[in-house]
Amino acid sequence: MNIKLIVVSKTDEKYLQQGIDIYISRLKHYVNFEMVVIPALKDQKGASPDEIKEREAALLLKQLEKCDRVVLLDEHGTEHTSVAFSQYLQKQMNAGVRNLAFVVGGAFGFAQSVYAAANDKVSLSKMTFNHQMVRLFFVEQLYRAFTIIRHEPYHNE
Repeated sequence: MNIKLIVVSKTDEKYLQQGIDIYISRLKHYVNFEMVVIPALKDQKGASPDEIKEREAALLLKQLEKCDRVVLLDEHGTEHTSVAFSQYLQKQMNAGVRNLAFVVGGAFGFAQSVYAAANDKVSLSKMTFNHQMVRLFFVEQLYRAFTIIRHEPYHNE
């Protein structure tokens, strides 16, 4: 399986990027993983949140391929425990999904066109997180899921 995480703008905080890099390197032992960073929009001054979402949507949608199963990381998505998320991933693998694309929106979320392109939505929490922090939380949970699938001791029940 190939998994990509598509995000808007680079991670500004060094400590977050270091954590992300740690989990990405660990993930390489389990899955072909790639993080695609869409550059931050220029000339946002005076643009409404809807205009920003539409501009980001155009860039996000360019990163998707027809064969991708698209999963938005969205506050209105299905919440999972870590074990349930590992079962979700296992189900995708069992169904023959070859390309799984998880998408993190920008500060204002997703435009309707991105929702329309999605196959599923997953929520990491009922709480709202900075879109840069979500990257670290997600790659850690993805790593945890693969250790659960492989019955490795990283996850404690």
